[in-house]
Amino acid sequence: MAYEALATAYDRLTNDIPYGEILEFYRQIWTAYGLSPTLAVDLACGTGSMALLLAKEGLSVLGVDQSEDMLTLAAEKAMELDNPPYFIHQRMEKLRLPAPVDLVVCCLDGVNYVTDPAALREAFAHVYKALNPGGLFIFDINSEGKLRGLDGQLLLDEDDEVFCLWRAAFDETTRICSYGMDIFQKQGKLWSRDREEHLEYAYRVEELQAWLSEAGFLHVRAYGDRKLDAPSPDEQRIFFAAQRL
Repeated sequence: MAYEALATAYDRLTNDIPYGEILEFYRQIWTAYGLSPTLAVDLACGTGSMALLLAKEGLSVLGVDQSEDMLTLAAEKAMELDNPPYFIHQRMEKLRLPAPVDLVVCCLDGVNYVTDPAALREAFAHVYKALNPGGLFIFDINSEGKLRGLDGQLLLDEDDEVFCLWRAAFDETTRICSYGMDIFQKQGKLWSRDREEHLEYAYRVEELQAWLSEAGFLHVRAYGDRKLDAPSPDEQRIFFAAQRL
């Protein structure tokens, strides 16, 4: 399963992700929708970096992820907070909350990891039910153009403790980009080696907008990467916002 071997190295390999800038963009979006959220869900929360930032803003936060390894790390990171998020183990398409919330966010192409379109439509329906009236769903995807452009690419992430080699391939028939990952982690004087495969589905803007509307959402909008403008034809990351009324 994805994010088992990678979980312990994830934060080190992604320390360049601008979580603060993403949160600021979320704030611009919810302000444009006239929302002042107090209860939030970080869907596909991973190691909890965004959940922690939302909690530091004073929101009550629930982090949801299908990887128990990632959730364990998230809970450890949250221990020192005065207002720690609460973390639960659930798949996106089976989302069930104890009470509705004002805001659901899904950061860093978590939606692409749902590789069955029928399951994603089910997830959208569950997110809709999880929101209070007026609540907002914000997420982003790796664009179809970005995933297609990764075909045949060899990528490298490393620091002093971790070496990760990614091999990407895009299948035009299935619209799935696969990442074969070799992960080497230093353990004392030796290195351990693990392998994972990650799959992302290349969703298109118009189909996501249609499925959000099908789930009941209104005011469905697509944005470029951290800008309140429509995505350009060559956009690498596309943000979406949709509101429950």
